[in-house]
Amino acid sequence: MFSKRSTWDLQPNPLSQALEARRQAGLPVLDLTQANPTRAGLQYPPQLQAMLATADTSVYAPEPLGLLSARQAVAGYYAQRGQNVAAEELILTCSTSEAYALLFKLLADPGDEVLVPQPSYPLFEFLASLESIETRPYPLRYREGWQIDLDRLAAALTSRTRAIVLVHPNNPTGSLVGAGERALLEELALERGLALIADEVFGDYLWEEEVQVPSFAGPARPLTLVLSGLSKVLGLPQLKLGWMAVQGAGAAEARARLEIIADTYLSVATPVQQALPWLLELRPAIQAQIRERVYTNRRWLQEHLIAFPAARLLRAEGGWYAVLETALQDEEELVLALVRKEGVLVHPGYFFDFPDEGMLVLSLLTPPQVLQQGVDLLLDRLAKG
Repeated sequence: MFSKRSTWDLQPNPLSQALEARRQAGLPVLDLTQANPTRAGLQYPPQLQAMLATADTSVYAPEPLGLLSARQAVAGYYAQRGQNVAAEELILTCSTSEAYALLFKLLADPGDEVLVPQPSYPLFEFLASLESIETRPYPLRYREGWQIDLDRLAAALTSRTRAIVLVHPNNPTGSLVGAGERALLEELALERGLALIADEVFGDYLWEEEVQVPSFAGPARPLTLVLSGLSKVLGLPQLKLGWMAVQGAGAAEARARLEIIADTYLSVATPVQQALPWLLELRPAIQAQIRERVYTNRRWLQEHLIAFPAARLLRAEGGWYAVLETALQDEEELVLALVRKEGVLVHPGYFFDFPDEGMLVLSLLTPPQVLQQGVDLLLDRLAKG
């Protein structure tokens, strides 16, 4: 009766079961995985509601690529960041996930492949399977910092590879694609006729203050598709607006084909597009709070863990997450014990396909008091072995 594309294990995993049991028992949970900015105690500017209220909801104005005024606003966002992106090169989507779905439709036939980083967030396999294509991982290696294993990436290419996905900064490692890596990847893409998909949703959040991500947006040689959206740029995932910049070789034909694909769905709501020029004016106020929260939590972790050799904070360059390396071999046993006995929720590394055991992932959007209390309980648990 059902498609093979939706053949998943629908049973809750042990961590979800343990968490639900604790909540059903009425016991408190210190959630160190909270990455939803609207649940993180941030103060959104009061004019946000007024900006949304100015949108004209009485008229339906379908534009497959998105309203020109909204695309011009996104082009202005890139101009403020020093990147040259024309409104005509932009396509609006309701989310980055939808952007991936549209791009997989554009680039790949059933059975084709896309290369994805490992570790990274586990969304790619689901999105690819829903389009009847395959993911092939390429590894990120940690040597006092994360680097792409370019030899393994090249070895992962097959005749059915259609694109290389780059998450920049990566989630959850917080690593960037280096300039040398980028140059080699662009040469490889040109040589093999591949597209580069650069997911830059965390591109406004680097650890070094006043430094911006060296974006893939701007002049490009291979077909390059740069993704972002309001979920991270404004910390407003509920407004459901993302975008992609389509540049480089074959960009004109790619945009023409994407226009037809997008016209099939017309998924982006008109009111949020109309409000976008005003919404983007809130970026400094919202991002300042997010950066302060992330910087505060990461600084505390760096200083606090010096006295605890059982856990090491891995080097990162940006994003909203922290990766802790521990000496324990069974991370599932650890995270289950933390939930059941201490009431502390963290992500195990296997959620993100870390190849080694003992990796834990925390959200740096967690309110500092909660993070500090939870990490101290985590360290006590590690000390017990």
